[in-house]
Amino acid sequence: MSTLFQVCVWWTLALYYGATFGQEIEARAYSNAPIGLNFASAGIAQASSGSYTLTSEVTSFTHILDINGQSGKISLIIPYAELTGSKNVNSQTINASANGFSDPVLKASIPWGSYSNQQLINVGANRWFIQPGVGASQAIGPWRLELEGAATIFTSNTSYIGSNTFSENPIYSTQTHVIYYFPSTAWLSIDTTYFIGGQAFVNGTPINGSQENWRFGSTFSYPIDKHNAIRLSASTGISSRTNNSFDLLGLSWQYRWGPGL
Repeated sequence: MSTLFQVCVWWTLALYYGATFGQEIEARAYSNAPIGLNFASAGIAQASSGSYTLTSEVTSFTHILDINGQSGKISLIIPYAELTGSKNVNSQTINASANGFSDPVLKASIPWGSYSNQQLINVGANRWFIQPGVGASQAIGPWRLELEGAATIFTSNTSYIGSNTFSENPIYSTQTHVIYYFPSTAWLSIDTTYFIGGQAFVNGTPINGSQENWRFGSTFSYPIDKHNAIRLSASTGISSRTNNSFDLLGLSWQYRWGPGL
């Protein structure tokens, strides 16, 4: 396998697979909410690594449901993404230009996103993934402490650059969040995540090293009224074994309705 091909694959993983699946930070994922409550959100996020930029416009819907007397949730996330950038490798310029709907997520990645097996970089992954996880949330006055762990398990993409097979080992992650609630019900979180794994293969041949990364971020949510809120988020890599760190900025609006308001 040529050096050029390995570098291209690394950038694909760093900006798409890592940003979308392995390195996400989500505060309040395990916080209780009234059963029957609904959330609709729309926002934009931008991840950058070197000269590459991934911009995503995201809409989502979340419903809080009753699971054996406890509150659970189901979410549908639909992202649209644009990937741009270029990099010089071995005196050659690698240009990245891809856009379209990324794979929607319903507690599993549904491979319906824009994908072409004739190009290296896509906004869709052409494969499924599931992410089982467990978490705990503890309220202490105006503070809330959260801890969670998860495993992201991927199926194979059998149409990678023609008819090659791209596969990836699971990514294991843990997140911690320290959240403070203001009297106005605005809240601010300080977030960290650690993840390891994700060794990738093409036709069974390893193409990059296993990941081991730390990320740090913060999220601020401000309520406009009892139904509407605006959320700002930012995160950055603080250490990376495979040097696939990226910076992320996000802005979103959220509307909620249902019981408990």
